[in-house]
Amino acid sequence: MAATAVRHLRAAGSPTAVEPLPRPVLRAVREDERPPVDPAEFRRVLGHFPSGVTIVTALDAEGPAGFACQSFASLSLDPPLVAFMVARTSTTWPRIAAAGTFCVNVLGADQGELCRSFAVSGADKFAGVEWTPAPATGSPRLPDAPAWIDCTITTVHTGGDHLIVVGRVESLGAADEGDPLLFHRGRFGRFRG
Repeated sequence: MAATAVRHLRAAGSPTAVEPLPRPVLRAVREDERPPVDPAEFRRVLGHFPSGVTIVTALDAEGPAGFACQSFASLSLDPPLVAFMVARTSTTWPRIAAAGTFCVNVLGADQGELCRSFAVSGADKFAGVEWTPAPATGSPRLPDAPAWIDCTITTVHTGGDHLIVVGRVESLGAADEGDPLLFHRGRFGRFRG
């Protein structure tokens, strides 16, 4: 199909090659620079955008690891890719990176406390939490999560003070019922249909 389109464009006298866009200048704000917007105002304004809440998990040589994550999104259907963002300061991320795999556990409306326990830095987040291995990677699947996505890490990109992690979906599943846990303006909430 693509070859046919190229032949048509050539026959019509249209260019078939697209000039690449210039690469954007990437920079971080130095210590002596002032950020373009106030960080508190940035957080306040973007807090108006509600998001779902997930727990990203992996299994490494030390055992299960995971963290609460609201910056998760589907990325591509073909191939099946998802993405999440993680702070460069995360102490859990190096363990997930070393594992090379992860499972995104989409939280349900009644799992706010579970989310809070995975949002704490340095604690044993799996204390008292039962889990089962995801079928493709063995990463922890959490109980009662309405959906889960089992992935292999494909790429990691820099994004300011965060990293953008892209994973190829190896396996996934979802319950037919259940409302999602939402995060909006600093609070958990639920969908009202």
